[in-house]
Amino acid sequence: MADDRPVIVYPPDEQGGRRVRVDETILGRAYSVRDIAAFMQEAGLQSFDELDVVRSGLIEWRGGGPEVWTH
Repeated sequence: MADDRPVIVYPPDEQGGRRVRVDETILGRAYSVRDIAAFMQEAGLQSFDELDVVRSGLIEWRGGGPEVWTH
C-alpha cells in the first residue's frame, strides 16, 4: 500500500453509502463499519474486524469518522 493511510472512506452520499478506496482502486460502497471490515478482508487483511476498522491508522475518514453514515 502506497502511503501511511492507503484506505480512504469518502463522505456519505444521499443514500448513506460511503465509497471505499484502497490505493487507486474503488472497492465499493459501504453502509456500515462491517462493510468496510469485509472490504479489508477481501483486500488481504483476513483478521480485520469492526474494531480494527474503528481503531486503524490505515484508514483516512473523510466527511466524518466511523460513526457518520448520513449525508
